[in-house]
Amino acid sequence: MLRRILVILLITFSVSLTSCSSAVSGLKSYVDSTDGYEFLYPNGWVPVNVSNGPDVVLHDLIETTENVSVVISDVPQGKTLADLGSPSEVGYKLGKSAIAPPESGREAELVNAEELATDAKTYYLLEYTVKLPNQQQRHNIASVAVSRGKLFTFNASTPERRWTKVKPTLDAVVKSFTVY
Repeated sequence: MLRRILVILLITFSVSLTSCSSAVSGLKSYVDSTDGYEFLYPNGWVPVNVSNGPDVVLHDLIETTENVSVVISDVPQGKTLADLGSPSEVGYKLGKSAIAPPESGREAELVNAEELATDAKTYYLLEYTVKLPNQQQRHNIASVAVSRGKLFTFNASTPERRWTKVKPTLDAVVKSFTVY
């Protein structure tokens, strides 16, 4: 009887561990110790060489328009993320200045904006639907943080047709973004 209970407990424990790790299984770590950030990204994604733009871009080998990027900008000395505005205000500004800037032909709608506070930093998690000039629909989620006088914007983007399939993975990726 005791053995049966022990077996049931072990099976239950291993099933719960499997379900806990499945959201982040197949993810690799990216660390930029020079600029002070790190994140997880899907296995099978590769870096893209870019100049005069994001600090880093990685995209899927198969679905090349599915990508993540980090943009680093200056903020006025001593400003915090809260000083820049609420999650909705920062999300609106980011949508207008970076995701769908004037003259780009893109339209971005802020779907959700929330604050995620950790022991060390505050992050704003932002979600957008984006319509491109060719009428293609995309879904973007971002994490924004301020550290050492810099605004870090981590963005994950996918075609809308793939959103429901990749949402759990991209959520884990965006929530893994950390600045220090």
